[in-house]
Amino acid sequence: MHHERLAPKIFFPAYAFVPRQSPHPTRDPEGHSYGRPEPELIPLTTDNWPESTDYLYGIDLFNHGYFWEAHEAWEGLWHTCGRRGPIANFLKALIKLAAAGVKAREGNPNGIQRAAQRAGELFESIRAAQADPNAPFLGFSFESLVELATRLPHETT
Repeated sequence: MHHERLAPKIFFPAYAFVPRQSPHPTRDPEGHSYGRPEPELIPLTTDNWPESTDYLYGIDLFNHGYFWEAHEAWEGLWHTCGRRGPIANFLKALIKLAAAGVKAREGNPNGIQRAAQRAGELFESIRAAQADPNAPFLGFSFESLVELATRLPHETT
């Protein structure tokens, strides 16, 4: 499936990291991001997400199979927004989806199941708390995200 890039000016890493299969991106001198400084992140909001290069790049990374890297991009934003509240929980759910992708690359079906199930639960709880549960949230439909979290363990095993 082809996904249009949302942050096309940022290059993808040289490889998609898979634990125990490739050099750790930040800790190994051979890693694709070794020595790179941490980016200065702006807290994600429901108003600024369309211009949040870090958020959009995380989506690009995920859509192109860079699951560990997407996890890292979203985790930085999760910390920046205080790790609490609807946006933080949404980022946490995306992080769990990315973790499921990493587990798929590792060949760990139990890990895929656990991470995807937790992502689905988080998406459902955020959706239930919204004034309009069918409205898009940070550019996504909850229905499509819950469907992906449900489908993911079955497609990767």
